[in-house]
Amino acid sequence: MAIRKIMVLGEDDVLRKRSRRVDKFDKRLRTLLDDMADTMYKADGVGLAAPQVGVLKRAVVIDVGEGLIELVNPEIVASEGAVVGPEGCLSVPERRGTVERPERVTVKAQNRDGREVQIEATELLAVALCHEIDHLDGVLYVDKMIEDITDQDEDEEGE
Repeated sequence: MAIRKIMVLGEDDVLRKRSRRVDKFDKRLRTLLDDMADTMYKADGVGLAAPQVGVLKRAVVIDVGEGLIELVNPEIVASEGAVVGPEGCLSVPERRGTVERPERVTVKAQNRDGREVQIEATELLAVALCHEIDHLDGVLYVDKMIEDITDQDEDEEGE
């Protein structure tokens, strides 16, 4: 397992490209997922998509504090409601903003062995799923951002 370089917006156009569907569930995929998890944890993130480490494959890892979730070929099959909240991204360092996301999502995907899985999520996990799946289509949260959050805004929220 290894820590991979996280691509940064403006430095590499890989973040703006659509990822390819994964058809081979092999050792290379397992290594990619392991490396992505290691990289996400080292960077103190809650999610990471393969394009963020320069690989155009439809794979994401997420951990919102409830354990690691690995999803291959994920797609949102249902969503409802709407919430607006703060987001940041390991590929857009030192910037945060508010984004509207579904309140609840259902995601269909495959695990590292190719078996189908389905996740129903709310709150932070729903946001993370939407955020990471967007990465697979070359979409970043800044494309959907309502407004920037400054350090002053965050200081006022904490008072």
